[in-house]
Amino acid sequence: MKLKCGFFGAEPWTEGMRKELEEKLHIKAYDIYGLTEMCGPGVGGECEYQDGTHLWEDMFFPEIINPETLQPVAPGEFGELVFTSLCKEAMPIIRYRTRDLTRLIYDKCKCGRTAVRMDRILGRSDDMLIIRGVNVFPSQIEACLTEFPAFQPYYFITVDRKNNEDTFDLDIELRAELYTPDPKKQAEYVKPLFSQIVSMVGIKPNIRVLEPYGIERSMGKAKHVLDKRDFTK
Repeated sequence: MKLKCGFFGAEPWTEGMRKELEEKLHIKAYDIYGLTEMCGPGVGGECEYQDGTHLWEDMFFPEIINPETLQPVAPGEFGELVFTSLCKEAMPIIRYRTRDLTRLIYDKCKCGRTAVRMDRILGRSDDMLIIRGVNVFPSQIEACLTEFPAFQPYYFITVDRKNNEDTFDLDIELRAELYTPDPKKQAEYVKPLFSQIVSMVGIKPNIRVLEPYGIERSMGKAKHVLDKRDFTK
């Protein structure tokens, strides 16, 4: 039997990653969402229109709060996702903070369902970096990378502080068949990526192109950030 679709969860992924999965595997790739604290996989899932994750409101009551003030945000605004379980008896969960940053979509879906939908996960409130006063999420860098086929979907961010100013270093990899140690030839690929990151994030990174497999691969949860700043000094 030919594989027609796949359901992917556990780690946030970008639309670029979805497109690559669908093109290479010849399937429809759907997003699912779940939490061990709630019930595991099955808190929500995408329909055939892939326009947000339908949350099962008969089982879970979702809210979006400001992660700093803990107050609810206006409908449609981004913030931290909070759940209250409606059917758990032995271990009820009340306003559980997921740390996932997203927004809720209340418009009726094209599939006809009226259950609230969750937008794509922007990042995690505990993963957010503040660099030169700007909120930066690793998922934003990943989203930029996947827009440029010349690059591998691997990256590593190093943040430090020198001369009382934050530094923002970004290590990336060109695909093996395109790699060159010549900075002038690298610039052909790097300049468009640099512009896209500045446009999305709002600050300029110092981009370094490593040799193929120069970024460590992880068998578990990938590590993308090293923050070397010491604000105690």
